[in-house]
Amino acid sequence: MKVCVTGAGGFIGSHLTEELVRRGYDVRALVHYNALGTKGWLDHIDPDIAKNIDIVAGDIRDITFVRRMCEGVEGVFHLAALIGIPYSYVNPESYIDTNIKGTMNVLEAARDMSISKVIHTSTSEVYGTAQYVPIDETHPLQGQSPYSASKIGADQMARAYHNSFETPVVIVRPFNTFGPRQSVRAVIPTIITQLANSPKLKIGSVIPTRDFSHVDDTVSGFIHAFECGSLDLQGQVVNLGSGFEVSIAETINLIGGILGVTPDIVTESGRQRPQNSEVNRLFADNSKFKKISGWEPKYEGKDGFERAMKNVVMWYKKPENLKYFDHRAYTV
Repeated sequence: MKVCVTGAGGFIGSHLTEELVRRGYDVRALVHYNALGTKGWLDHIDPDIAKNIDIVAGDIRDITFVRRMCEGVEGVFHLAALIGIPYSYVNPESYIDTNIKGTMNVLEAARDMSISKVIHTSTSEVYGTAQYVPIDETHPLQGQSPYSASKIGADQMARAYHNSFETPVVIVRPFNTFGPRQSVRAVIPTIITQLANSPKLKIGSVIPTRDFSHVDDTVSGFIHAFECGSLDLQGQVVNLGSGFEVSIAETINLIGGILGVTPDIVTESGRQRPQNSEVNRLFADNSKFKKISGWEPKYEGKDGFERAMKNVVMWYKKPENLKYFDHRAYTV
């Protein structure tokens, strides 16, 4: 089956693209065009896998390009998005253009070309701070940052296309994915890369809790959603989470223990979100997706989180990997 992956050069997108090729899919990978001709993390994957990927550079905001990308494919995994929360405070309009309009372009192309299924990527950030836990798919949506508001808009556009035009879309909502290749804009790589170089750790708030999911489980969830034949998924939202809640402070201590370092925590106001924008608690109810699709996370609960973290820390510690991440500067 020929499928298209948007955002294929990114953290989750590159892992998903690799796994689809391993499973025998014919993959067309959309990466964001840049003058250097780089293809994100796809430049660093196994060459034997890379040679089997049709990599195309372009822009999700260009409807003509998106239509061309979708020609001859049977399914679309839509991951292309602006995801950095701090930058959404600086340039919110770009998040509307990429996350909402870009998603509409994918949905419109899928509608025009009778694509068999679209997997649209949401985020647990759309829930905001939990009003109850565990968070199920009926939890109210709260736009606590321009980023989360743009993703709410994109999700609602996906649902609107399903309701209006019967576009076969499934909205997959990952909770905080972590793993190899993730940018230091995310909290776990920030902690690992700093502590791998020095005990001093510059960070924002350590109070919030998260439901961290290893990227292998997120990728598995995407593929389960695509391959699941149940019509119960059509037009639905499904959570992908590990079912384990842990604070940032506990996460720091876990990583410090793996590295054999006692963290010297320095709280920096510049790394903190505005008070009303901080999401203080996220904890997933993943039972709906499990029941419908049979998906099971490999790294579930506290034990799974600790096993996954050991593997991830070891990946970042390797000099050939650590060199890609600048732990010294905070990038918005």
